[in-house]
Amino acid sequence: MSNDARFRSFLNIGPDSFFPIQNLPYGIFSYKSSRDARAGVAIGDWVLDLSILEARGFFADIFPTGETIFARSTLNSFMELGRSVWRKVRAVVQSLLLTTNPVLRDDPELRRLTLIPLNEVQMHLPVQIGDYTDFYSSKNHASNVGMMFRDATNPLLSNWTHLPVGYHGRSSSIVLSGTDIRRPQGQIKRDDVDQQPIFASMRELDFELEMGFFIGPGNELGRPVSVEQARDHIFGLVLVNDWSARDIQRWEYRPLGPFLAKNFATSISPWIVPLEALAPFRCTGPVQDPAPLPYLQNSGDRMYDIQLEVTLQSHKMVEKVVLSRANARHLYWDFRQQLAHHTVTGCNLRPGDLLATGTISGPEQGSYGSLLELTWGGKQPLLLPGGERRTFLEDGDKLTLRGWCQGDGFRVGFGEVKGTILAAESRT
Repeated sequence: MSNDARFRSFLNIGPDSFFPIQNLPYGIFSYKSSRDARAGVAIGDWVLDLSILEARGFFADIFPTGETIFARSTLNSFMELGRSVWRKVRAVVQSLLLTTNPVLRDDPELRRLTLIPLNEVQMHLPVQIGDYTDFYSSKNHASNVGMMFRDATNPLLSNWTHLPVGYHGRSSSIVLSGTDIRRPQGQIKRDDVDQQPIFASMRELDFELEMGFFIGPGNELGRPVSVEQARDHIFGLVLVNDWSARDIQRWEYRPLGPFLAKNFATSISPWIVPLEALAPFRCTGPVQDPAPLPYLQNSGDRMYDIQLEVTLQSHKMVEKVVLSRANARHLYWDFRQQLAHHTVTGCNLRPGDLLATGTISGPEQGSYGSLLELTWGGKQPLLLPGGERRTFLEDGDKLTLRGWCQGDGFRVGFGEVKGTILAAESRT
């Protein structure tokens, strides 16, 4: 019922809004004139202040006596309470926003205190992120990369269809949407030009279109989480742009994989969409052949129909141009399989850990999730309006990722991930 198209809020929310009553994503915000951050949910063009509702006793029957959960500057304490608590809080919030419920609707003072226009708030990183793991879960993306750099007839390495490949990323450089990205510098070697490696600013700066999910309750060291249990450990999903320096990556990645090519910045959206909001959009996903080992087997509707879009606007362009349209349903390895594989050795995940999918690419050229693929390694430049060409990102380029699930008369959206490329730091 909570995701039914007939489920309406008393607030005026259009059908193209990312934040209808069927969504209610969580975030951390403050007034622009204050640094007093607290938890809220997005509803239409407003943020509903959960800390005020908490102080007024609306969650008194849910949280432990004396606990203050939503007046904190991160969501970690709420996330670790688990799925039962999340569902109860969601039910209270949805009930308060219903067009048939007068409690908030007919109380001007309570509405003034709790409903703040989105354009009057500053968003913050919603979670204190302990660890960050990035997977490589799109078969289309992995195949494209394999065809470019290894073997066009046999592009996937022998382990790829048996397990979700991943690497340990850098949580300290995860930033919120809107943070400018400084072009990185480092050691590279262009095989066709340089006999020895050189130090330079990166010429092959790229984006990666990804989704990520945050861990709620963790697991004890030595106790794996099964595929069947995984949903209870996933708090919600965000958009992710895992910026990549391809020229660093090409030189450094053997034998241990990404390091400096990925550690300088990863951008995420400010709103975390709960799994409950995504339930109506579950779908089958690709057939897994060969069948995974038993601990990874996950049947039924294991993917989500999430439409994804990437746009670019250079400093010369009046309007942005669409680079790619993809869908999360194309992922080969799903979120629960990623979590189960991550913990199968007994690795302990903790509340606030972030796990990302890796680049999401569809089967056609216009659905590839990186410039590496869209320009086929820089060999097929994109022609932009006004005559500009792109192989990789240039200074002044603004990248925007958007994502949403399309319902009957409403959207469940993730908002945006934006980032503008700044010139490399000058070195004297």
